[in-house]
Amino acid sequence: MIRIRTPSRLHFGLLSIPAADASGWPNQEGDAILPRRHFGGVGLMIDQPGVELTLEPAQVWSAGGALAERALAFAHKYCAAVGIGASFHLSIASAAPEHAGLGTGTQLGLAVARALAEWTQQKDRDAVTLAWHVGRGKRSALGVHGFAHGGFLVEAGKTTEGAIAPLIGRWDFPSDWSVLLIVPRGLQGTHGPRELDAFAELARRKCDERTTEVLSRLVLLGLIPALLECDLTTFGEALYDYNRRVGAWFRAAQGDLYADPRCAELVKAVRALGIPGVGQSSWGPAIFVIVEEDRAAGLRDWLKKKMQVKAEEIILTRGCNRGAVLSTEY
Repeated sequence: MIRIRTPSRLHFGLLSIPAADASGWPNQEGDAILPRRHFGGVGLMIDQPGVELTLEPAQVWSAGGALAERALAFAHKYCAAVGIGASFHLSIASAAPEHAGLGTGTQLGLAVARALAEWTQQKDRDAVTLAWHVGRGKRSALGVHGFAHGGFLVEAGKTTEGAIAPLIGRWDFPSDWSVLLIVPRGLQGTHGPRELDAFAELARRKCDERTTEVLSRLVLLGLIPALLECDLTTFGEALYDYNRRVGAWFRAAQGDLYADPRCAELVKAVRALGIPGVGQSSWGPAIFVIVEEDRAAGLRDWLKKKMQVKAEEIILTRGCNRGAVLSTEY
C-alpha cells in the first residue's frame, strides 16, 4: 500500500493578467521584444489541512472517503496518459475543502498520480510531469511546485498557453510564524465556468503593466527580503498590499476586493488589532493571517468570541517547508 500526504497551498495573488493587446514587454525604446509572461504568482504551502490518501491494488477500481469521485477521475486520467491497465482502490483519509482557496484539486490530483507512479514504477515521477498528465497547473503552478518542495514560492508565469510556469524562487518559511486560517462554512470561491468567464473578461481588457510592475516590486523588494530577515511586520504589510491590489483585478468577478462581505469584515477586524499580514487566498473564501506563534492561540479565541467565527471554521497551522511525503506500507 502507498500512503501519501500533501500540504495545502495558499495563493497570495497573480503577477500578470493576459490582455488582448499584450504583444510583449516593451524595452526602453518601447519595442515589444521581451516575451510577455502571464499569471505567475506568490504563495505558501501550509501543514494543514492538506490531503492524505492511500492506494492499493484491487480487482476493480474503487474509492472511498472525501472527494472519492474526483480522486477516481484523476486516477483514470493518469492511467490513460501513461498506459496503466491495472485497477486500484483509493482511500482518501482527509482532504481540505474544495473551492476554498487552498489548492485542493491540484494536491489531490498530484497525490493520486504520484501514488500510481510509485506503485507502477513509472520513470517520470516529478511534479511537473504528473501535473501534465492530470491536467493541473494550467494557470498557476504554485501548487505543482509546492507539492514537490513546500515553502514560500514565487513562480514566473508562462509565455505559452500549454506550459507549466517555472519556479523562480523557493524559501523556507520561519518556524515561529503561525498561519491562522478562517474558512467560512457555506461559501465557495469562484470556480468552474465562472472562473473561466472571469479570466476571459480580464483578457479583453487593456494590458495593465503598471499593476504588474508594482506587484513585482512588492515581491522583490518587500516580501522576499522581509522573509529572509524574519521581519514579520514588513512582510505582513507587503503581503496585505499585494493581496488587495490583486483583489482589485477581480473586483468585477467577486463583487469587491474579497469573495464575500464576511471575508472583508474579517480582514478589517484583524488589521484593527495591529496584525498586518492578512488577506484572501486565491478566490477565497479562505482568509489567512500570518502572526507570531505566541499570538496565534489568543487570536483564535478572540475570533471565536468577538467575531462569532465557529471553531470548525478556524485552522491553526504553520508553513510547510517540505513537499508531499510518500511511504510504502506492507
